[in-house]
Amino acid sequence: MKLHKEGYVTAIVAFILFFCLAVGLILVLPSIIWLQVLIALIFAIIYFRTVYFFRVPKRQFIRDEHAILAPADGEIVAIEEVFEEEFLKLKCIQISVFMSPSDIHINWMPASGFIEYFKHHSGKHMVAWHPKSSTLNERTSIGVQIENGVKILVRQIAGAMARRIVCYAKVGESLNQSEEIGFIKFGSRVDVFLPLGTEISVALKDLVVGGRTTLAKI
Repeated sequence: MKLHKEGYVTAIVAFILFFCLAVGLILVLPSIIWLQVLIALIFAIIYFRTVYFFRVPKRQFIRDEHAILAPADGEIVAIEEVFEEEFLKLKCIQISVFMSPSDIHINWMPASGFIEYFKHHSGKHMVAWHPKSSTLNERTSIGVQIENGVKILVRQIAGAMARRIVCYAKVGESLNQSEEIGFIKFGSRVDVFLPLGTEISVALKDLVVGGRTTLAKI
């Protein structure tokens, strides 16, 4: 299993913490072999699950200049018409992908394009599927002009468990479709805002795969 670069520090700190806790409990509890083994096993499982969260998938990404691909793995929790007032400043279609703690939390570019806008917003940490999390939670907004001239917005949103959003996109650079744009730790959501009239290719509750599932045709 390949570990994402955002997981290196967490893996080291978690190993030291869990190792010390396990040894401490084993030393203070009665010398019962089965109990000591159980404690060690429990901490080993917790550590593995923590590290597994930062895994990098072996994946064959697709390239389609007419498609908006899923920016993350997860479940479609919203497809609705909204007014996007930060970058697009017009009515558009919002498609939201919710990532559970068991999903891969890398985020990818849904289409090739030029980064025109970026902003990080401090905010709340409501559950990521809450309708207002898109505008009230901690989030980053990435405004993109894709290759056909259409503008879209990609928004990374922290959830109740997420406490750090990492974004690699920088204003003034061009990124390819399915190129990494960031990582959100421990439960989160990514919204994509598209022009009205865009042909939507997914439905609510669909499970999508980042860099492979087509959200829309544009």
